[in-house]
Order: sequence, then C-alpha cells, then structure tokens
Amino acid sequence: MRTCLDRLIAQAHIDGPRVRNESEFVSARLELCRINKIISNDAFLDAGAIQGALEMIATHIEMGISQREVHELILQQINRAQRIEEKHPGLDRAIEAGR
Repeated sequence: MRTCLDRLIAQAHIDGPRVRNESEFVSARLELCRINKIISNDAFLDAGAIQGALEMIATHIEMGISQREVHELILQQINRAQRIEEKHPGLDRAIEAGR
C-alpha cells in the first residue's frame, strides 16, 4: 500500500479516477491475499482503512478540493501505511506482487 500511495503522491496532478483505480487494485489484492492466506485477517482489516481512505480521497477530488489538500490527505495515509507495514511486515510486498 505504501508503494501505491508513493506512486500517487509523486504525480503533479492527482485525479479522482487514478485514485479510484488504486483503491480498486488495493481492494482486489487484499481480498485475494486474504483468501490465499498470504496475509492475516488482521492485516486485511487494518489495510482496509487505507483502501477506504483512498475512496474518500477520490470523492473529495471529485467534489473539487485543492491539490494541496489532496496531497495532505495522501501524506496522512502514507504515515498510516507505514505504521500498518510495521505491524504487518510484508503487506506492501504482497499487495504490489499483483502488478
């Protein structure tokens, strides 16, 4: 998840569809990793907070918030993803393995 957030924050302009695509990717990968027992249920639930936040950010973008605010929201999620990765090592790698 950290990698997908880093990818978003690196963009000069972040649009709603791009954020929704990342949200859908994260959602699908989390479900697949949980079903295949690559990640625990706890990791799945913790990571779901990031996926939900991406949906919320996409909605905010579509409502017209500034790019500065978008970047701030994503930075908050980067911090959250870092804490989740510390709690569940290998989570980012498991998600990104699906690209």
